[in-house]
Amino acid sequence: MSCYKKKIIKLKKYRTASIYRETNETKIRVYINLDGKGNLNTNCGIEFLEHMLDQLTNNGQIDITIKTKVYTPIDNHHTVEDIGIAIGKAFQKALGNKIGIKRYGFAYIPMDESLSRVVIDFSGRPSLYMNNLNYKNLVKFDIQNFREFFQAWVNNSKSTLHIDNLKGYNSHHQIESIFKAFGVAIRMAISLDGRIKNKLYSTKGSL
Repeated sequence: MSCYKKKIIKLKKYRTASIYRETNETKIRVYINLDGKGNLNTNCGIEFLEHMLDQLTNNGQIDITIKTKVYTPIDNHHTVEDIGIAIGKAFQKALGNKIGIKRYGFAYIPMDESLSRVVIDFSGRPSLYMNNLNYKNLVKFDIQNFREFFQAWVNNSKSTLHIDNLKGYNSHHQIESIFKAFGVAIRMAISLDGRIKNKLYSTKGSL
């Protein structure tokens, strides 16, 4: 018999997190519950972003509350990016040691003529691969800011994220299909697998 005791790593019981982040540009508070009911509560004031975050929470079945104050309202860029940073940090904190999660998630989601594919790995290695999208900006919103949102989320959740809009010509439909697929892929990746209840889904033992 070995003289060493096997270390049992316990699953985090409550997968929730609160994040507070303040810069000279924005002040943001985020609360997240990974085992929620798909509820979004936000006052960020960017209607199209709120609409997309609603797709994330509903399809991911997670609860997110975002309280935002903007100090430099030049455009939406800083707010969108900083919300991505705060939500990414909240994911990283709520997942804890990542024991028992499936780790990988993917989804193909249509939105009328648009079809998007999103693949996630909560790998601990931040990396974003997003195809070059020639979107037309919507009224009062620069679509390219969503790349900044996803880059910020990836860097702070410490995950690998692949986003491909495979078909589509309507900008609203393209972005919405991406966020719906993002939510479904997250839901798969953070779900618990009973076969790896006390383990990490990793051959190197670290995520």
